[in-house]
Amino acid sequence: MATYNTSDIRKGLKLEMDGAPWKIVYFQFVKPGKGTAFTRTKLKNLITGNVIERTFRTGSKLEAADVESFKMQYLYNDGEDFHFMNTETYEQLGISAKALGDATHWLIEEDFADVLFYKGQPVSAEVSDFVYMVLSCDPGVKGNTAQGGTKPATLATGHTINVPLHIEDGTKVKIDTRTGEYVERVKE
Repeated sequence: MATYNTSDIRKGLKLEMDGAPWKIVYFQFVKPGKGTAFTRTKLKNLITGNVIERTFRTGSKLEAADVESFKMQYLYNDGEDFHFMNTETYEQLGISAKALGDATHWLIEEDFADVLFYKGQPVSAEVSDFVYMVLSCDPGVKGNTAQGGTKPATLATGHTINVPLHIEDGTKVKIDTRTGEYVERVKE
């Protein structure tokens, strides 16, 4: 199996540790004035969604996870599982909301996502960095800037984000899925 060095560590890298697949969500290279350099990381378990912190000494060998990614189309949510379809074979599969984690906030029917398979079993899905959604919100009240000039808005998926006061009900907006924040209004 492939291995990585600590110099290969980057956000999104998938490793295998303790018999489970992990994805690096944060890393920081630290070179103290005294002693050996090391890399501090936060890793997310691709099966359970748990996040842990782990430190790797410079020069350590890391094992690559046996993870494959396939672009699949999101079809629907039946209340328990989110169903995806491989557009080449038309094979369908369901993934639990717990395994998908925050990706459930950004999945819109008929959109595509990268479904990750660990040892042949679907474990999670990754959506694109930006999504475009129509939202519903109350009208902004002029002069209401106590909250920094934002108001809550509900996306088509039911997730709530903060948007500027000038955004109107039914507006299509661009959202950064990595932070969950409003980016800009989409002009049609």
